[in-house]
Amino acid sequence: MGFCLNSKVSNLQTPIESQTHSSLDFDLLGRNLGGVDDHGKTAVNEIIFHDQDIFKQDYLKMNKSFKIFMYPHNKNDPFANILLPVDFEPEGNYASESFFKKTLNNSHFLTNDPAKADLFYLPFSIARLRHDPRVGIDGIQDFIKDYIYNVSHYYPYWNRTGGADHFYVSCHSIGRVAINKAEEIKLNAIQVVCSSSYFQSAYVPHKDASLPQIWPRVDDDPPRITSSQRKKLAFFAGSINSPVRQKLVETWQNDTTMSVHAGHLNTSYEEALQDSKFCLHVKGFEVNTARIGDALYHGCVPVIIANHYDLPFADILNWKSFSLVIATLDIPLLQRILRGLSDDEYASLHKNVLEVRKHFRWHVTPVDYDAFYMVMYELWLRRSSIRVPLS
Repeated sequence: MGFCLNSKVSNLQTPIESQTHSSLDFDLLGRNLGGVDDHGKTAVNEIIFHDQDIFKQDYLKMNKSFKIFMYPHNKNDPFANILLPVDFEPEGNYASESFFKKTLNNSHFLTNDPAKADLFYLPFSIARLRHDPRVGIDGIQDFIKDYIYNVSHYYPYWNRTGGADHFYVSCHSIGRVAINKAEEIKLNAIQVVCSSSYFQSAYVPHKDASLPQIWPRVDDDPPRITSSQRKKLAFFAGSINSPVRQKLVETWQNDTTMSVHAGHLNTSYEEALQDSKFCLHVKGFEVNTARIGDALYHGCVPVIIANHYDLPFADILNWKSFSLVIATLDIPLLQRILRGLSDDEYASLHKNVLEVRKHFRWHVTPVDYDAFYMVMYELWLRRSSIRVPLS
């Protein structure tokens, strides 16, 4: 492969050790909420977090001590566009991948001393590899295979654990097959990916982590997000690229209370989200789409219809507190399930949507509890408790 690794650790571009730790406030973590059980009946939950006290304690520890070593590259590397953070604000459907790298690179979590590292970051961008004419879709597998070969020969860290303390981040679904020629990544390394289906053999729950697919947003909140008085019961619009979406459209596209559309809307997508009580996240080619982030941003309660989806931050957040998860077989029962919630139960869900939406936002300069910190916490949970001394 035509790229090189810097053999001197001191060449890491911008290790940030002096950034002040975030100020933390946990007074607002607990919330009342409602959800739906397997029989389509409402089930009441108590808190947004699975365990608020553990989260509080671990978050503080993580923020104080967690360190990541990013394999160093410089601007003269022929594949600097693949390996270095972007020099602009990330944009587009797969921005989560670039946001993480850019934000980590300017955070106090980064260290240039591998002896202090809890985890090692493989900084290749699969989304950018896909569009690089020197690599393209057909060459990604060989690129990653060669990258791991070079990492394991230039540095001692991969070989100590077989890659178990290494991770990469990818939001494009092609990441699932990109590792096919680097089997140790699949078996050992931590994969932080948007396409987090535990039905697929490439994804290993608990070892790997789900990355939320989120469109970049302006800082200002959209109008009317706090209002629970919305015109439509439910909303969906999108390409019909799966049997699940086909079934949804066939069942509900002519219903006057359900705004279900095949393809793009001729009217405002944002207004449709703001005018709906429930916004449907429906499996397409993959289990993941940006619709959960879209729904939360606009104050709409997400309804997830995507079997086998390992939901983002599921180790931390109680998804039944702010969303409904419905089996694809229950699409014909969708209206009955949604109407089965009382006004108080819907109000609890909507209230919690307004609380959790901050966890699904990216910022170039991270903000407490935002998507960056939540992904870091997921990685912190997956760090090894066994430190292997460097020789």
